[in-house]
Amino acid sequence: MAEHAEHPAYPVGLRLSGRRVVVIGGGQVAQRRLPALIAAGADVTLISPSATPSVEAMAESGEITWTRRRYEDGDIADAWYALVATSDPEANTRASAEADRTKTWCVRSDDAEAATAWTPATGRSEGVTVAVLTGRDPRRSAAVRDAIVEGLRDGSLAAPHHRSRAPFVALVGGGPGDPDLITVRGRRLLAEADVVIADRLGPRDLLDELPPHVEVIDAAKIPYGRFMAQEAINNALIEHAKAGKAVVRLKGGDPFVFGRGMEEAQALAEAGIACTVVPGISSSISVPGAAGIPVTHRGVAHEFTVVSGHVAPDDPRSLVDWESLAKLTGTLVILMGVDKIGAIAAALVAHGKAPETPLALIQEGTTAAQRRVDATLATVGETVKAQDVRPPAVIVVGDVVGVRADRTE
Repeated sequence: MAEHAEHPAYPVGLRLSGRRVVVIGGGQVAQRRLPALIAAGADVTLISPSATPSVEAMAESGEITWTRRRYEDGDIADAWYALVATSDPEANTRASAEADRTKTWCVRSDDAEAATAWTPATGRSEGVTVAVLTGRDPRRSAAVRDAIVEGLRDGSLAAPHHRSRAPFVALVGGGPGDPDLITVRGRRLLAEADVVIADRLGPRDLLDELPPHVEVIDAAKIPYGRFMAQEAINNALIEHAKAGKAVVRLKGGDPFVFGRGMEEAQALAEAGIACTVVPGISSSISVPGAAGIPVTHRGVAHEFTVVSGHVAPDDPRSLVDWESLAKLTGTLVILMGVDKIGAIAAALVAHGKAPETPLALIQEGTTAAQRRVDATLATVGETVKAQDVRPPAVIVVGDVVGVRADRTE
């Protein structure tokens, strides 16, 4: 093949399901290549007197057939594809020659120029296989492969479907606000969306990256202001899904942490529409972390409790047992409680929590506008007013508020 080295390789995808593939050598090269051959459904025969523990485990589990001896002439007969990867150059040469005689495509790990096939740097993302060949620079092949796959996974490389596909609805947790904190899957689904129904607390910066054809519906629920009723949100999800659209419901935090995500999933199920739930990073742990507060810490707090503070403790609609919470020694994280924090603090103190218990409010956590305001249960009511703390803000109550990274506990 050396005389034709100036010509590029012709790329092709091999369909090896149920077809015989011979791998000669059970070392590190085989260990790296075998999983992909197994995933392709190939009928793999390994010929080698020894193998790495991982390769041996594949044989023991029945994923491959292992013939425990050195290569012999005739081993490649009837194979559709061969991988020659022993540490013996003479055996590799003989096996490669047999593959050439039997017109079997053959990869040779020790001498690429003597091979009739090359293994590309391969990656996969949601049904897309990326295979990259750069001739004699495998590290560059891997780097290009990684860049493409990462772009497909995080949505930064837009590759929409152009053939017919089933409509989908995805309830995507967008995380606490920083667009970099959405999950890889969430970002990829956003890149595939035809319609995005977005909350005010979702990562708004990601909406600017959507193509012009994507319809963005504002489902903002501003406290004591304009809002889109939950029923209207449910109806919008159903309407667009039935119209054959790819629909993403972009929510702040996690869809099932005070996000009414289950109500939307139930409404879709009643309409006969399946939905995918993509978990998100909850603000209950990410926002305190961004502000330097661990919700648990050795010797300080062995548990943390997350509650909604949107209903006052004395409101008959409240489902929170504030009396029991006051007796806990761990961390209390309160979401949606800025305007009720005075009443909440008073209730905790009334039920036995020490008035001097430290407390922190983190407003607009993980965003450029993030700020932290510290107080105690006794002072937080006045502090919120004096510092003009506004939602969204996460409130952390407990001794972890005093833990600092620059101090040894």
